[in-house]
Parts: sequence; C-alpha cells; structure tokens
Amino acid sequence: MRQRMAAWWTAAGLALLVGAGGAMWSHAQAQNPAPTAASNGRVAIVDIQRILARSVAGAAAREQLEKDKAAMQRQLDGQKVELEKMRDELEKKGQLLSADARREKQDALERKVRDVRRLVDDLQAQLQKKEDALLQKVLQDVAGLIQRLGKEKGFAVVVERQRAGVLYASVDADLTDDVLKAYDDQTKKATK
Repeated sequence: MRQRMAAWWTAAGLALLVGAGGAMWSHAQAQNPAPTAASNGRVAIVDIQRILARSVAGAAAREQLEKDKAAMQRQLDGQKVELEKMRDELEKKGQLLSADARREKQDALERKVRDVRRLVDDLQAQLQKKEDALLQKVLQDVAGLIQRLGKEKGFAVVVERQRAGVLYASVDADLTDDVLKAYDDQTKKATK
C-alpha cells in the first residue's frame, strides 16, 4: 500500500509539473469537492508521436509532406543544374572572355547562388509551415478523443509521454492504442 501511494504521488507530481494543468487541477478540486470518477487520482499517458506515426491520418499527412518535399527537391535540382552550367561555362570560357565579360558572368553566377540559397530557405520554411499545419490538425483532432477516453476510463490526468518525461507507466495507464484506434475509426467515418 505504501509503495502504491508513493507511486501515485510520483505520477501525480510529475503530471502536475508538466504545465499549467496543476493550477487548473487544484482550482477545479476547490470548486468541485464532491467525489467523481476522475477524482481517484489515476494518471494516464499518451504517446502522441506513436499516434502520428501509426494512424491513418498521420500516414496520410506524412505521405502528403513527402510529395511536397519531392516536388520541392525537383525544383531545387533544376536550379542546381542551371548553376552548374553557369559554373562550367565560366571555368571553360572564362580565360577567353574580356575582363568585363568575365566579371559580368561571375556576378551573374553569384546572383544565381544567392537566389538558390534564398530558394532553399524559402522551400524549407514552406515545408516546415505545411508540416506544422498538418501536425496541428492531427493534434486538434486527437485532443478531443484523449479527453473523452480519459473521462470514460476514469483518469484524473492524461499526460503526453515524451514531454512529461515518463520513465515508467503500466500498460493499463497507456491510452495510446485506444486513442489510435478511436482516431482511425473517426478518420474512416469522415472519409466515407
């Protein structure tokens, strides 16, 4: 019993340290002192990364990102070919050109290098923005499921596995598979 209480306090303390949830928890307890199913102090975990990796919607988001990334890579490859042509031309014909013509070609090459670097930065920013938007949509969809499953299963707190630094959690406390199944079911219903 003593070990069980110590484990509960450790888990509860860890969950409350995760964020502002601790303040909201104590405020809610002060307003609702009557016992509820969730007031038993049970803590659950969810592995969001696993949900993103294994869910139907997460796989679709990853596939879309890979398509976008491939298109961007083709665009960059085209620019690289142009850049290499300009370099080769300058190296081969540079000695035959007048000083002004050589300087003009070097300036054009330097402008092209700057343009390609700017394009790389822009494409990376676009890809990151798309990834963030897809991730945000998945997380928004999953948040409601986590709350619903947490309540249904009588958990007082649900924490994210990696962010909370969970070192141990029993299989019974891991809601990830339940959330994953519910999310896939929800996604399949939405696509019908």
